[in-house]
Amino acid sequence: MKTEKYILEKAEKWTHAPFDEETQQRVKALLENDEEELTNAFYKDLEFGTGGLRGVMGVGTNRMNIYTVGMATQGLANYLLKTYPGKEIKVAISYDSRINNTLFADTTARVLTANKIKVLLFNELKPVPELSFAIRHQKCQSGIMITASHNPKKYNGYKVYWNDGGQIVPPHDKNIISEVQKIENIEQVNFNGNEDLIEHIGEEIDQAYVETLKNLSLSPEIIEKQSDLKLVYTPIHGSGVKIVPMALQAFGFKNLFNVNEQDVVDGNFPTVQSPNPEEPAALNMAIEQAKQVGASLVMGTDPDADRVGVAVRKSDGNYELLNGNQTASILIYYLLTKWKENNKLSGKEYIAKTVVTSDLLKEIADRFSVPTYETLTGFKWIADLIGSKEPEETFIGGGEESYGYLIGDSVRDKDAVISCCMIAEAAAWAAEKGKTLYELLPEMYSEFSFYLEKLISVVREGRKGAEEIQSWMENYRSNPPKVIDGKKVVELRDYASAVSKDLQSGEEKTIDLPKSNVIQLLTEDGSKITMRPSGTEPKIKYYFSVKTNLDDQNDFDKVKQELDQKIENIINSLNIQK
Repeated sequence: MKTEKYILEKAEKWTHAPFDEETQQRVKALLENDEEELTNAFYKDLEFGTGGLRGVMGVGTNRMNIYTVGMATQGLANYLLKTYPGKEIKVAISYDSRINNTLFADTTARVLTANKIKVLLFNELKPVPELSFAIRHQKCQSGIMITASHNPKKYNGYKVYWNDGGQIVPPHDKNIISEVQKIENIEQVNFNGNEDLIEHIGEEIDQAYVETLKNLSLSPEIIEKQSDLKLVYTPIHGSGVKIVPMALQAFGFKNLFNVNEQDVVDGNFPTVQSPNPEEPAALNMAIEQAKQVGASLVMGTDPDADRVGVAVRKSDGNYELLNGNQTASILIYYLLTKWKENNKLSGKEYIAKTVVTSDLLKEIADRFSVPTYETLTGFKWIADLIGSKEPEETFIGGGEESYGYLIGDSVRDKDAVISCCMIAEAAAWAAEKGKTLYELLPEMYSEFSFYLEKLISVVREGRKGAEEIQSWMENYRSNPPKVIDGKKVVELRDYASAVSKDLQSGEEKTIDLPKSNVIQLLTEDGSKITMRPSGTEPKIKYYFSVKTNLDDQNDFDKVKQELDQKIENIINSLNIQK
């Protein structure tokens, strides 16, 4: 294979100053010995997308390194200086346990301070939600989180936040991208940082953050009675290691067990194949610990502590993993029940969920006469919604199926810290009624509807794969199936055109959301199928939601099997090739 000329020319530039000697030598080694890696590292520039950067670490224009981080930061600095001319600008910076975490955080701080922007730099790893809180608490204009969320260990990333504590949304996302794209070479980046403009923060933010979360507790008297409830928590080598136990103890939980091996902060994530709590294996060690101590509840957070996975003890002593929709539903059920009991509902409250999250959340909220607002996938849209509704309306809580939840509005991103506290509080509430969280599920399903959801991803690599996925989406739009698993398809929601069409009457309605390449099909029996190509990976995601009634709680397992089978029938009916 002959390396293309433009790749060689780009790589050659990295073998001279101003690139450091180590970088120069690594690129020379690629030029001499590794055509494939050379191509992967230089065939394109690492894209600064609507959330920031994310990529494999290494040398090259398509890799996460101090130079690509520096160029992104210079573009952000230029936008901040244009947006706030003549004003003091403050930017908070945090990082999780990823490899090169402090290197990239320090590089970011150097470039910002070189541009006369003040930096509030956390003195140790902190999670996404605490960064979001700090931006608002310290009245910053922006924030940056060095993280690749739950990606494999070879990745790192760079999330950008705005002054509301939420990830950037229009118009700032596109405007920042435009400024970043203007930085065409490393000579345009000012790395000459000013230490005098860096303020190190830490414990005082921890205290303020945890105190704010503690004030969200709805059942302090129940926690006091159930304070010995046995809980197991693991940060899976990530940034929740200090702050989650601190918050749980502040809530009043005294019987907290950890997983010693996973309390070690390590970006290699040595005890798991993946640090993603959506993967069942990520909680294996925590569940083993729970079996040893007889814990009622297991919780594990991802490296940047914005998502939490949950396992609950069953009556037979085994543990059941909850999916993201189940946890979100339990949280909303608990929150609204307690808000009503505590006479906190005034008619101006609401919950929020994404379009692919279980409609059980809305069904529960409807029973309490609390509105539900839907957003596109991605928690930044829920954060944006909260900002648009304040101060007239009050956000109670919300979530998305991918294990991310938020309670209260002091943070504007997924918050696994308050989620752990409130899930534990819900477990204490259930225990006060003589139940486990698992036993709360059939109670909830019998009171409302029994919803079951499933997600599958179909991977198609390369240009041909992308074209195939696009062809599928176009076919779903122009030629939607009339029947799925023997049930009529009654509605097509096309979020790319922002149109919902009644397939029986032909009536069309506008979807009041930003346009996105998402399609939903609804059947006459309430099933919902959503198709969404991934924006970051070569795959299409299919979300399935089915429902029925649970007339007898003792039939929980039987009805669950029937719903599982229904989803499989839908997958077969659509001829989805896994």
